[in-house]
Amino acid sequence: MATNDVQDLSGMGRPISLATAVARGWERAVGALSPRSPYRIGDAVLGDDPFNGRHEGTVVSQEGATVGVKTVRGLFFYDHRQLRRLD
Repeated sequence: MATNDVQDLSGMGRPISLATAVARGWERAVGALSPRSPYRIGDAVLGDDPFNGRHEGTVVSQEGATVGVKTVRGLFFYDHRQLRRLD
């Protein structure tokens, strides 16, 4: 009787080129040195920006140095340097 078992090849390593290994290492190094936001999702913050205005709300998204703040008036995106924690 034949079985339909197929070997899972995802656990087996595939050889990669030296260029690919160097590129992955470079991406990890650049990512480690890029600016990060000190705020976590769910933190209460006050954002003050000349274009977006001053809004207080909670952090709902992060993408590098950009932080999405959900307020009563909607979702605003700030640079993490334009935010302060609420007391």
